[in-house]
Amino acid sequence: MGTGYILSIIFAVFADTYIGRFKSILISGSVEFLGLALLTAQAHYSSLRPPPCNVFDPTSRCEKLESSDTVFLYVALYLVAAGMAGIKASIPSHGADQFDEKDPREAKTMSSFFNGLLFALCIGGAVSLTLYVWLDDHKGWDVGFGVSAIAMFLALIVAVLGWPLYRIHVVQGSSVLLELIQVFVAAIRNRNLKLPENPLELYEIDKDKEAALEDDFLPHRDVYRFLDKAAIKTASEKPNPWKLCRVTQVENAKILLGMTPVFACTIIMTLCLAQLQTFSVQQGLTMDTTIVGSFHIPPASLPIIPVVFLIFIIPFYDQIAVPLLRKVTGHVTGISHLQRIGVGLILSSISMATASIMEVKRKSVARDHNMLDALPVLQPLPISVFWLSFQYFIFGIADMFTYVGLLEFFYSEAPQGLKTVSTCFLWTSMALGYYLSTILVQIVNRATKHITNSGGWLAGNNINKNHLNLFYLLLALLSLVNFCVYLFVSSRYKYRSKN
Repeated sequence: MGTGYILSIIFAVFADTYIGRFKSILISGSVEFLGLALLTAQAHYSSLRPPPCNVFDPTSRCEKLESSDTVFLYVALYLVAAGMAGIKASIPSHGADQFDEKDPREAKTMSSFFNGLLFALCIGGAVSLTLYVWLDDHKGWDVGFGVSAIAMFLALIVAVLGWPLYRIHVVQGSSVLLELIQVFVAAIRNRNLKLPENPLELYEIDKDKEAALEDDFLPHRDVYRFLDKAAIKTASEKPNPWKLCRVTQVENAKILLGMTPVFACTIIMTLCLAQLQTFSVQQGLTMDTTIVGSFHIPPASLPIIPVVFLIFIIPFYDQIAVPLLRKVTGHVTGISHLQRIGVGLILSSISMATASIMEVKRKSVARDHNMLDALPVLQPLPISVFWLSFQYFIFGIADMFTYVGLLEFFYSEAPQGLKTVSTCFLWTSMALGYYLSTILVQIVNRATKHITNSGGWLAGNNINKNHLNLFYLLLALLSLVNFCVYLFVSSRYKYRSKN
């Protein structure tokens, strides 16, 4: 998952610079379809997969794949990851391209689009966590992958049918990312030059001499003045793009630099999400998963709980809460993008604190019933898995605020040529959060190795004897500190002019 999120940056640069966002969606969708088709083939033909085994049976021996079959598997998995990366990189910005930010009515609709995008992701997640889990368990992995491949193929057909109706982003043919790098290089090379007192003396091309869109010219802002040195004109007859940049280039670099601290403050939230997804499933495996009568929720479907909450919360927020907030604040999206992100960050801290309390309750049930050594799934504790819904509910709301707020913020504030790349900041934040979550667990286990019998808060195989409640509490405190840092960062951020 982390690899797919990181790859989205590469696809975003390629889409913004060369092929455009919509074509990127079609190409990425085709790549993911191919990967799913290969996974279907490997799951179907016995010669390409190992014999089946029961991972919950201690006496079962699970054989490894042969080296040639492993290559086949990883090629398929990375094709799916690459296709997913391209789609995630291009869909938010392509969808937002259908709305004009300068039109008040369309600006409102664009905000609803980002809410609708999250809603669609939740619907897809709900289907995958229910229908596809059932297909995998009862019909086989080949059927599950096959249905996924068919769904992707149909999605591509629907996308192509809508081609004549879309507003297609015009590719600039030059790399804005390269232009931003030139700004930092030029600023370093000109570090000994003195800035002019009048910003109008900084270098900018003449509008009358360039058939450029008005959006290609940005006014000078009095922030990050050290970057202005990249636009200091010298006596050189031949301008060097690595030593002299136009003001608009410099302002684009300032915008990206200003967004970076906001981006950094969201990594901790994804770290918490990764831990919640991992350990909540482990908690659920020890609990009573009965829903009605003899019907049980499969352990792999436990993440459906926050998804279901979001399916109901998102329409309520978009259709009821936002219009009410708009009347109070006068803001087109109800609250500003940075305020929305901040609400999600503080809710993530509350969610972790709630998870700590729920874990204390779960362990107390295990202790009171002498079931600390009970086997997961086979010997469930007499406590419903739906006690975990409290932490999921709060974190689900945090998701809606922070992640949609990030998409809106990055798309609205980013330079025109970096719209796709900017929305990938969300996926990059999530990738870093997932990677750091593994590192954090290792650090915590090493730090607590000598003060626990299991060799660390999370080191033992028995979750009933671990100290997951303390780990959740640590995440709550870490999130709270992160929120305080975010308040400082966001209060200093200056929105770019839309005129």
